[in-house]
Amino acid sequence: MTDIAPITPLRYDLDRLGGSLAAVVSPPYDVISAEERAELFARHPNNVVRLILPEGVGDARYAHAAALLRQWRDEGILFRDSEPAFYRVDQRFVRPGNRSAGAITRRGFLAVVRLVPFAERLVLPHERTLSGPKEDRLKLFRATRANLSPGFMLYRDPRGQLDAPLERAEVLSEFSTPDGNGHTLAKVRDPEAIRAIVDGIAQSQLLIADGHHRYETALRYAGETSATQESPLDAEHRFFLTFLSNGDSPNLVVFPTHRHVHSLPQFSFDQLLRRAAADVFAVSELPRGVPAEAILDALASAGRGSGTGHGTSGHSSVALAAASTDGRAAVLTLRSGVDLSAHPTLGRRPVVLRSTDVVVLHAAVLESILGITPEAQAAKTNLWYPQDADAALRELREGSGNVLFLMNATPVTQVRAVAEAGEVMPQKSTFFYPKVPTGLALHTLEPDRHVAMRHDPHAET
Repeated sequence: MTDIAPITPLRYDLDRLGGSLAAVVSPPYDVISAEERAELFARHPNNVVRLILPEGVGDARYAHAAALLRQWRDEGILFRDSEPAFYRVDQRFVRPGNRSAGAITRRGFLAVVRLVPFAERLVLPHERTLSGPKEDRLKLFRATRANLSPGFMLYRDPRGQLDAPLERAEVLSEFSTPDGNGHTLAKVRDPEAIRAIVDGIAQSQLLIADGHHRYETALRYAGETSATQESPLDAEHRFFLTFLSNGDSPNLVVFPTHRHVHSLPQFSFDQLLRRAAADVFAVSELPRGVPAEAILDALASAGRGSGTGHGTSGHSSVALAAASTDGRAAVLTLRSGVDLSAHPTLGRRPVVLRSTDVVVLHAAVLESILGITPEAQAAKTNLWYPQDADAALRELREGSGNVLFLMNATPVTQVRAVAEAGEVMPQKSTFFYPKVPTGLALHTLEPDRHVAMRHDPHAET
């Protein structure tokens, strides 16, 4: 059974902020550039970025974050909510680059999820993780004894049974962020609504959409805390702060993360296309100097063809686009009827992975053709991961890097199929948009504090 509970979080005192959280929230720590961090620092003296990306040199910055958190609590900037509740979050946005399509509202809610190993198959990962970010977050967990940034997980609810209980909420704050997106934070405190939500989630596996590093870090922190002191099964540190959203909702938007290859000792775009055509790909060159929008349109069209993939949302064929520094570009699609099981690198991957664009790119192109080993891929030795295709193509054509691979988004159905099969894709395989702001609520990890469970945790085995 998937175990979630309402939260009694630390929250910003809205009266001090004029009712708006706009000045104190931030994006997740792992997408904040140095320039954006400086802007967030300047935006407000109590912006949450000062906790998640604190000032200081070396490990001293973690102690600084802990001291700042204590200070904000002592001064009443952050206060402990007095009653357990779920916190509904509505995010209103338009698709970047397609503002004429109209606004979309994605709904979800903040809760805590019981931390369980992936082997229990209640919480499913879909991407590999890297050790560096986990060590950084673990030090922050230890210093602050707080889960400052929520993860993002998807539950199954094809009939929308949780829609009604989530409607029973009291609006706390409405605000906009600099990206133009609107946010509404509302409190679900009604006991019947809380019971309905807990019972509904209990029937579903949870798929991690974003925050793999944070979940694995929380799991490790919970293990080491429980090993050093006795604590009940409903202790705070055994739970992970998470934004939960319906994975069956049509308003769930996923964007691709592209691959910009750089620093190869030798590279030839002509040789890349020749080897791809001799391998498993059909290669179609585009007019020289074609803009990113046209490349993405051609790529989307190729991805809608009949092929080996099994995703939805207009994506069924495996397709990717390659762009060179001299203005050339080509779309690569898997040849019809090709036997991937006989391929020297793809053949070693399970069928469910061979159906994904990102695994085909990493195995058949990056590894097999360009010689970038799986170890080098994991270490990001030769890879940048841009999300803005226009900016990445411009940088490439200005002489940065060797080749840019533009991708279609991985459909949610395909992500779930991979996760349910017990497999994982390479890091940065998905980009769920928009990101969930950090600072809406903070979850402390105090072993002597309890979460508000609906059932008796001591009855568990």
